[in-house]
Amino acid sequence: MKYAAITDRLAHLGGAKWEVHARAKALQAAGKPIIQLTIGEPDVATPPALIAEAKRSMDAGRLGYSNGRGEPDLLAALAARYSKRTGRAISTEQIACLPGTQTSLYAVLLTLTGPGDEVLVGDPLYATYEGLIAATGAVAVPVPLRAEAGFRMQAADVAARITPRSRMIFLNTPHNPTGAILTADDLAALGALAKAHDLWMLSDEVYEELVFDGGKFASPLDNADLADRVVVTASISKSHAAPGFRSGWCVGPEEFSARLLPVAETMLFGNQPFIADMTALAVSAPSEVARGMAQRFARRAALIHDKLHGVNGLRVHKPDAGMFSVVDVNATGLSGEDFALGLLDAEGVAVMPGESFGAALAGWIRISLTQEDALVAEACARIARYAALKQGLAA
Repeated sequence: MKYAAITDRLAHLGGAKWEVHARAKALQAAGKPIIQLTIGEPDVATPPALIAEAKRSMDAGRLGYSNGRGEPDLLAALAARYSKRTGRAISTEQIACLPGTQTSLYAVLLTLTGPGDEVLVGDPLYATYEGLIAATGAVAVPVPLRAEAGFRMQAADVAARITPRSRMIFLNTPHNPTGAILTADDLAALGALAKAHDLWMLSDEVYEELVFDGGKFASPLDNADLADRVVVTASISKSHAAPGFRSGWCVGPEEFSARLLPVAETMLFGNQPFIADMTALAVSAPSEVARGMAQRFARRAALIHDKLHGVNGLRVHKPDAGMFSVVDVNATGLSGEDFALGLLDAEGVAVMPGESFGAALAGWIRISLTQEDALVAEACARIARYAALKQGLAA
């Protein structure tokens, strides 16, 4: 039997990246105690007020079909939010609501890229980005995000990879997996390149509200000079500890949004009204849980740095935002994948291999910051012990 070409393009981009996580879940199901530090699940429950609003909306009969763009109250709430953030009028015609950031990114990429187009994307990158790009037929062009530059995308590195087929610069700020935040100057330099080469800028900003104290979030959307070529995506999954509700959106120029609408409607014709009502409440004010999460994640990132940086050859990059910390384990002589698999088997600690996030993190691991401090500290002790063992340093 014959299959569509998309299945070949995605054949090597599926669940293999999550092998350590899947193996850890299987071990847990079999009764083995595992410290699970793989995925970025918020460490608090969805706020009760949001649950109550969803229930109120369902009880009120908000269970029918919606429209393709989104419910009016949610669109108005998002327009107000982004108008306030950018300091200029953002209309509801610039916004489309979709189920989660992932679906929003896919719809945007389908709207702006196609077969043979090149998408300049940072490496390391979130594990699904390669598949999102490949699904459209476009080609991911990795731009190395260097540790010595704080894992922030540098305009010179992008410029060196621009060709006549380049169509988009794909940003993620704050960044998963490294927690790096692009500065306004970084974005201005990248924006100048985008203007010079007529490129779109797509910015995944799902971690916007999880910036640590001392950090400063910046977005290309906030630069009026770039407004005609910028699309941003986000959701309530991280900021409001509501990943299961799958509620996200994208914001861009009106013409882009008009062209995206029929693309989005082929995927899902309208969101669930009761989830839209809950999301409208969520985005109308700062999250009541994001600040606490950011403080806890920052504290755990500092703990990991204190416990592991410079210990048995390990190097820790301190994040400025988000839910993760990355650790260089090259001194052990193992790949990130081999280190993660061996750590799981030997010490019962599950972390993600850096290779799941691109070539630039080969020989690194990613540690989730979403477990209690005591578990993170215990995991660090086991990671240090395993690193010593692999280097023959164990007492």
